[in-house]
Amino acid sequence: MTYETITVRKVTPIIGAEIEGVDLSRPLSDRQLEEVHAAWMDNLVIFFRDQTLTVEQHLEFGRRFGKLHLHPAAHKPDQHPEILVIKADENSTHVAGEEWHTDVSCDPEPPMGSILHLTEVPPDGGGATLFANMYRAYETLSDPIKRMLSGLTAIHDGKHVYERPGYSEDRQYPRSEHPIVRTHPVTGRQALFVNRGFTTRIVGLSRSESDAILQMLYRHIETPELHVRFHWRPGSMACWDNRCTQHHALFDYFPNRRYGHRVTVAGDKPFHRSDESLATSRAAPREVVSA
Repeated sequence: MTYETITVRKVTPIIGAEIEGVDLSRPLSDRQLEEVHAAWMDNLVIFFRDQTLTVEQHLEFGRRFGKLHLHPAAHKPDQHPEILVIKADENSTHVAGEEWHTDVSCDPEPPMGSILHLTEVPPDGGGATLFANMYRAYETLSDPIKRMLSGLTAIHDGKHVYERPGYSEDRQYPRSEHPIVRTHPVTGRQALFVNRGFTTRIVGLSRSESDAILQMLYRHIETPELHVRFHWRPGSMACWDNRCTQHHALFDYFPNRRYGHRVTVAGDKPFHRSDESLATSRAAPREVVSA
């Protein structure tokens, strides 16, 4: 589309764009919101620089894209339960997101997207986040593998991820079954939807068969040609579409600090429509964002 109220600069040809000309501390006009949403859908992950936001402004920006998601495991501040604090310092032995994953894919209705705003970053330039294009991951599979995956489902389990110090303990964590190939509800495109963080097995296969296929897919997803690397600065914000991306947070800055807040937009139940049915159906409806 032609952008009139924002400037969109692609970071790579296949994923990621920086958005300029927007102050997110101020309410977006309907046209700005439409263009930001379109840039998000077209580029899968979008980045903003030099944004100074209060917690309330961050939450309000997230709500423009839908109802906010409550993380199933994180300790929730009483005043702002929708905020997930992202923090690492000299006492951290690991950080959340150190392996490739899609946020909370164990939920029956995984989040639509996440919006992370960092206010403190390592002084030496560490702590980048990698994002991967799951449309392209699916599209670059061979036709026999695509046919094999069509219709298969996998289990996504939160217990082994969240039952550890730093998260709320002694809870029942989500466990869900989702299609391995997910149809995006807005674009209609197919995307791989398995990840090292949450996916534990493929339904209906033996353990050895499941492990072999999942490991093949994980290695494919980690191909550098599918990625963009975002280097954070204080005030940077990233918005990623959980339905068609994965991300990986690099912990290469110990003992320096990294701090920020994440707001997550609620999503819907993943579904799969075959390539054949997509080819004969009408275009998928556009997602509605609030005015």
